[in-house]
Amino acid sequence: MKLEKRWVSAFVIITIVAITGLFWPHKNAGADFNPSSSINFADVAWLLTASCLVLLMTPGLSFFYGGMVGKKNVISTMLKSFICLGVVSLLWVTVGFSLSFGSPIGFTINGVYYGIIGNPLDFAFFDQVEIVPHKTLAPSIPFILFALFQMKFAVITPAIITGALAERIRFISFLLFICLFTLFIYAPLCHMIWHPHGLLGGYFGVKDFAGGTVVHMSAGFAALAGVLVLGKRKKSEHIPTNIPFVLLGTGLLWFGWFGFNAGSALAANATAAMAFATTTIASAAAMMTWVFFDRLNGRKVSALGACIGAVVGLVVITPAAGYVTIPQSIFFGFVGAIVSNLMVNWKKLKQIDDTLDVFACHGIGGIMGMVLTAIFAQGENASLLHGGWSVFGHHMLALVLVSVFTFGGAYLLFKVTNFIIPIRVTEESEELGLDMSQHGEKF
Repeated sequence: MKLEKRWVSAFVIITIVAITGLFWPHKNAGADFNPSSSINFADVAWLLTASCLVLLMTPGLSFFYGGMVGKKNVISTMLKSFICLGVVSLLWVTVGFSLSFGSPIGFTINGVYYGIIGNPLDFAFFDQVEIVPHKTLAPSIPFILFALFQMKFAVITPAIITGALAERIRFISFLLFICLFTLFIYAPLCHMIWHPHGLLGGYFGVKDFAGGTVVHMSAGFAALAGVLVLGKRKKSEHIPTNIPFVLLGTGLLWFGWFGFNAGSALAANATAAMAFATTTIASAAAMMTWVFFDRLNGRKVSALGACIGAVVGLVVITPAAGYVTIPQSIFFGFVGAIVSNLMVNWKKLKQIDDTLDVFACHGIGGIMGMVLTAIFAQGENASLLHGGWSVFGHHMLALVLVSVFTFGGAYLLFKVTNFIIPIRVTEESEELGLDMSQHGEKF
């Protein structure tokens, strides 16, 4: 068998990373860290649990997506989600976490310094990432736990994109793209939103409790960009292969989302409890709204529709989970389900062939969640109802910037990827199915 240069290069890279890690001169925690005595063991127990829950979401997503595609592409679709656990985890340890939460690199506005990305050397190969808490990022839990919890968010974000590109993207090209996406889209966005001195969170005052912009908008707009670069499938119509897979995946996602949202409180406290409650209520409201709205529009009540509605509810409440009341979360799920349902069934959006409607569900769901958060989020100067029009205006401007950055950046990265390695499989491979043509396996 003739070895392709691209696979030789990939193996060389993982070899270099492994050897570098072996000889990396590890730095101990510095002045920015609290003593071990500041650890709250209840917080530790909850964040360990939450981290496990968020990790479970990626296999859940693979079942969710895998059941929706045609029979010839089940394994390839599921693997593209699952492989993110390997690729992004290693990337996160080497440089991703540092780019996301390292000391800010940016500029000064009105005498205050705001970052657009973190220093890649601060936490490279998890330098200083140890068992003592960080004073500002995670004051009551070991910093290593904070880093691993955040890693699960970085893992699932590119996995979400895979649903839009299913049944036609080359596997090795996808691996390259998710590396570029994590470094140049996810990490800067994560820093700008979630670092205490990030540009969007610090200057614009953007409220994103658990990832409406960082995860769902970035994945949704990247999915849209990828679809435009890849083009339509040769046969865009297919029947979902395994609806029970979709139901299983939805259950795993819903279960894991409690860690995703409630864990983002970073403590075992009342905010976590409220986020836990708003998460499940919004999802329930969205699921039922989706089912009823389908029926009003002449479509049958389907298990697939119920599952998609539930996930949309989870997406919409994510940025607001810790900032709104339970009754408000019902409204979030209701409105989000209707808007996403309309987008899923919009003929013009269907024409571009977003295979599993990632943009309509995650991109639009993330946008709706952030808009509603900007209206209802509680707290001083947190939203339109608690701060006025200027606060709301800052949120909307930030949303526009995020949309342009994520779509434009992802479009460019897809083009770069395609220049390095052709991103689309051949017509013969697409006809045979990616399970056999890419992986030599059959569902």
